[in-house]
Parts: sequence; C-alpha cells; structure tokens
Amino acid sequence: MGNLVTMADIRAARKRIAGVAVRTPLVRLDTGQLRAAGLPVPAFEIWIKAESAQPIGSFKLRGAYNMMAQLPAEVLARGVITYSSGNHAQGVAYAARVLGAKAVIVMPSNAPEVKVRATASLGAEIVTVGPASSERHAKALQLAERFGYAVIPPYDDPAIIAGQATCGLEIVEQLPGVDLVLAPVSGGGLLSGVAAAVKLAAEEGLAKATVQVWGAEPELAADAKESFYSRKLVEWPAAMTSRTIGDGLRTQSLGVRNFEHVLRYVDGIVAMSEEEIFRAMRVMLATTELVPEPSGAVTLAAALFHAGHLPEVETVAVVLSGGNVDPLLLGELEREVAAKRAERAS
Repeated sequence: MGNLVTMADIRAARKRIAGVAVRTPLVRLDTGQLRAAGLPVPAFEIWIKAESAQPIGSFKLRGAYNMMAQLPAEVLARGVITYSSGNHAQGVAYAARVLGAKAVIVMPSNAPEVKVRATASLGAEIVTVGPASSERHAKALQLAERFGYAVIPPYDDPAIIAGQATCGLEIVEQLPGVDLVLAPVSGGGLLSGVAAAVKLAAEEGLAKATVQVWGAEPELAADAKESFYSRKLVEWPAAMTSRTIGDGLRTQSLGVRNFEHVLRYVDGIVAMSEEEIFRAMRVMLATTELVPEPSGAVTLAAALFHAGHLPEVETVAVVLSGGNVDPLLLGELEREVAAKRAERAS
C-alpha cells in the first residue's frame, strides 16, 4: 500500500490545476420533477457533481493537467503521448495546448466520432488501433520509445489519481453532510481518487466519519466489481467490455495503483444494465439541464435503480463524469423524453 496518494498530494494538485480545470457545480436532483415525470423517487436526496462543466466536458482534465504541469520543460519539449477512447485524450490534448507541447493520442477504432473530432480540434495527432485497451497501450509505449514522448497514462499514476481526487475534495466541501458518494469506474482513476479524497477528508473531520464511497459500472464491463469482491485484480477481454454503450468504461481492468486505492478506500461496487444506463440518461435529460454521456450516467442509474444494494442513507452525491455524448444518441433520447412529456400532457 505504498503508492497511496495523500491529502497533501490532493491539495497540491488542486492548486496546480486551478485556472485550467474548474470547480464544477453540485446540482440537486428535484424529486418533484421525478414524481411529475412518473419516475422512481428515492428515499434519499441526490446531488449531481457535474464534471460535464469542465472545459473538455469531462473530469479527465484534472489528472492530465496535474501530471503534465509537473514535467520538466525539456520533457514537454519532446511531446507527450497517451492512449484513450476519448475523454482522457481530450484532457491530454487540452493540457498540451495550454502548456505549449505536442500531443499524440492513440485511440481505438470504436471511439465515438464526437470524441475523435474534439481531440483533433485541440491540435493533437491521432493514431488509430483496434478496440482493445491493451492494443492502444502497447502502441503508445512503442511510439514513446521511438520518439521520446512522455507517456501520460489515463489512470494508473499517482499524479493522475491526485488530480482526479480534487473532484472528491470539492464534493465534501460543497456537501459536508454527504453520506454516500458514487463514482463511475473503469481503469479506476476517478474512483480511486474520489474515494481517497473523501475518506481522507473524513479522517480530518471535513466529512462525516461514516461517509461511504461506491463505484458504478456497466454489467457488460464489470471487471472492477469482480476484482473488488474477489480481492484479486482480474482482466476481462476486449470483446466483452466493448459491448457496453459506456465507451469511457470499456477498460479491461483496474490499474494496479488504482486497485490499491479501491481496496483501501472503496466500500462497494454495483453494476448497471444497459437499459438502466439509458433510463438514467433520460431521467437527467427530463429533470435537469445537464447532458450526460452514458459513462457518466451509471452513477445516477445506481442511485435510482439499485438503492437496495446500497447502504441506507439520507444524502447521495453522484459524479456525472462527462457529457460528451454522441449527437445522434442524444437526439434520439431527447425525442423520447419529449414524446413522454407529450403523452403525459395529453
């Protein structure tokens, strides 16, 4: 357990990213609107941490900039490289533009076009490989060795974890009475960081001593849940994890450092069906002004449809990790929401 980040690391990260990443809002879900829409009303308050408000539309900027801002000038001058299905790609590309560095992004062939275009628009060079996360990792290492690029991993690094942890620190500052925090989990950067921040804050008396942190992921990519409950790090094949609509949650296993944090600080992990993810997206579109991508909606799905698997609490904060949804999917869901409204009004 020697690789765990400290509260000092998290506070240093917050200072470092200030002015680049933003302090995102915490939005209360209106249960009256849920009831009016004929939707399930939970027995607890739900607050949504809207990481979709970041300049790149997701939390990934926090960790990417925190790591890159610490690189020596001569390292930055050679350029940076990462491997990502989309949101981390944008985080690295955005941070590189701020820091004046070249960015090369290895992306899978099944990455959403909206994320590919957004990454390219930030000036990054894109290299495309197959759908497996292991493929893009291997290609990034190959190119880094050949051209001297600095590798910016998407989750398995202390600086990345500390950067993502700033999201958790903000939650307990904005809602010190929170009983449960739900974060999406794939490679584990966000969950491990948020859990570390929340539990370390509780140790300092900045949050309830009883506060819990749980992860949420798709049933079709539930390797983290299996790892957590078996206490053994497992890897799922890409053919399995790539089935989920949550493109940001298709990583085949937790990172080694992330798993250490998860074992130390996380209280549980729940898995959602694809239909529950879609339902949570519809709920958010129908009752808030927030736009969720599927990967970000898993936490609301957990709160709405898996309350029986969660501890009995009064106040829940769910992390909406991003809002970079495919425009075609968004249009389809918005039409469904509008049709439901018209049906209720008739």
